[in-house]
Amino acid sequence: MTEQHTNVRVRFAPSPTGHLHIGGVRTALFNWLFARHTGGTYLVRVEDTDVQRSTDVFLASQLRSLAWFGLMPDAQQPIVYQMSRVQEHIKAANSLVAQERAYPCFCPPRDADEVIHELEQGHGSKYSGTCRDKAYTPEDLQKPHAIRYKLPKELSSVEFHDLVVGTVKTDRDQLDDFVIVRRDGTPVYNFCVVIDDLFMKITHVIRGQDHISNTPKQVLLYRALDAKEPLFAHISLILGPSGAKLSKRDAAVSVEEYRLEGYLADALANYLVRLGWSHGDQEIFTRDQLVSLFSLDAVGKKGGIFDSKKLQWLNGIYMRQKTADQLLTALQDVNNVYVADLAALWEPATLHQLIDEYKQRCVTLVELFKNVSGLAHDPELLDVHLIAKWRSATTLPMLEAFADGLDRFDGPCTHDTVQALAEQVCASVQASLVTLAQPLRLALTGSIASPSVFQLIAIIGIERAHRRIRRLITVLAP
Repeated sequence: MTEQHTNVRVRFAPSPTGHLHIGGVRTALFNWLFARHTGGTYLVRVEDTDVQRSTDVFLASQLRSLAWFGLMPDAQQPIVYQMSRVQEHIKAANSLVAQERAYPCFCPPRDADEVIHELEQGHGSKYSGTCRDKAYTPEDLQKPHAIRYKLPKELSSVEFHDLVVGTVKTDRDQLDDFVIVRRDGTPVYNFCVVIDDLFMKITHVIRGQDHISNTPKQVLLYRALDAKEPLFAHISLILGPSGAKLSKRDAAVSVEEYRLEGYLADALANYLVRLGWSHGDQEIFTRDQLVSLFSLDAVGKKGGIFDSKKLQWLNGIYMRQKTADQLLTALQDVNNVYVADLAALWEPATLHQLIDEYKQRCVTLVELFKNVSGLAHDPELLDVHLIAKWRSATTLPMLEAFADGLDRFDGPCTHDTVQALAEQVCASVQASLVTLAQPLRLALTGSIASPSVFQLIAIIGIERAHRRIRRLITVLAP
């Protein structure tokens, strides 16, 4: 069976019990892309019925992450808060009781030790059906009780077709009369999901494979409500290098962490989509390309292995495609203090030049900020061991000759004119250019890795460069 494209309505439904997980935002991306590709509608529902664990802080964080990715609900589609619909859930449960498709259960709740003991004895933990056919009065309903779905006697199995994993069949012996409303009057997750998806007129449920075990119960509830169930698509999980579910030991797992580390939203989105979907061997996609090409038919069944190095590589590519102004705007999303700091350290024209140089080798915005801001200050440490490979008897004379050349510099200070001076100095002692360039790089940056040292001198100016080179000469002098 292939996906259906008529009046598509999908939703992303996070629970505000933590920061938005990268697996969650990938699910949101798949929903958003499917809606855009099919001309459908993308919605967001906050599943906040876990009152003890849901917080406003986590809700704000999740919404901020969705906004950063451009994954807020479509225009004129307000966010649905599940907790605000509890009375509708209860009303639907009571309706099922009235139709004898559910029933009140007065059995006391079992504690965890009892359930574990039954499992150890091989008896399972399914409900025995004590209250299934028990008569009750209106007075009885005033006592604490749960509401259980009533599994049809004639049911032998539950089967549905998943648009990603194929046909899924669950035999009756794997099911029981499961609770839909707890003794404290709160509806359970599986029941709320069904009622709210019907309310939101959801046509396709696209979510992680960790939810596939919930689906048979939800299918049964749709049928008990005489409602058409949506099409399901359970996407693979994101895995760590070991093949297990991604954990904090493997990489950062929240979207907030990646934003604060300086990843671009489009780069992270591109990477996450490619972890479970493919289009030939193509790795880099614009949003428009993803919308045009995305199909559930191309979503893989196996989990994708998260590779931090590959994400860095991809983020670096996206950074190189941005202008200096675009990168400064993106850096504002990381921390507006960073942008203020850079503005205080560098003149606008100089700042733009430095960003254009460093973006060629940086893989995150934070790395870019540290390099550009750090260059404004003389290096705290000059570790001469870093240039041991290039150091010789000519190193000190070349640095002194180069510094003297800067003193006498006449004309425009450009990459080419600075390099010409360096080549002249090296030629005078028959040394290769790199044997001068690396000590110069150490003097300017405190490192032996940077953009072109000649371009840096042209950007930061002769005075600052001359002072730093003289300092290295002092350190190297016997």
